[in-house]
Amino acid sequence: MKKNFLIFAVVALVAGSGGYFLAMMLSPAGPGSSGPAQTGMDATRAPAVQDLLGQRRPDFTLQDVSGKAVTASDFDGHIWLANFWATWCTPCVEEMPMLSRLQQEYAVDGLKVVGIALDDAQRASEFADGLAINYTILVGKTDVVLTGRRFGNATGMLPFSVLMDASGVIRWTHLGALSSDALRRQIELLK
Repeated sequence: MKKNFLIFAVVALVAGSGGYFLAMMLSPAGPGSSGPAQTGMDATRAPAVQDLLGQRRPDFTLQDVSGKAVTASDFDGHIWLANFWATWCTPCVEEMPMLSRLQQEYAVDGLKVVGIALDDAQRASEFADGLAINYTILVGKTDVVLTGRRFGNATGMLPFSVLMDASGVIRWTHLGALSSDALRRQIELLK
């Protein structure tokens, strides 16, 4: 009886801690804050993807793996793919080599792939280096979750990808693992 209670207590503690962590990560104010986030919009609700298609992409400022601030406007003038991922996300990792190949293949057309990792800089950098990733990697925690929401990822599931034209208008989104053929067709439409 004692053993069963101990197992139940450990499971309850782990589940409760995981729930608290998730709530803090998804909180609009972020961990340790007592007030609302100052984002200029309701960061607790993601706009519907269909409402974003044909609209200018949201702004953001995130850090690259070296700590340099990068903004969404840094990619204006290019067709670009924002790909939200994490090192612990198997489908994310599986699609990264394909994204590198497309980055190289379509570089002449101005394509920029931007990996936005829900991870810390060192882990994401080492991981990307290990896969010989040739595109920009941005990192963060709560700020990445909130950026994903502003791009229409209401569930927070990964991977999540958003393709923008050279004017910064959202043309296509995809939740889940990307197909090279489907992504290639979308890129071709924007060339």
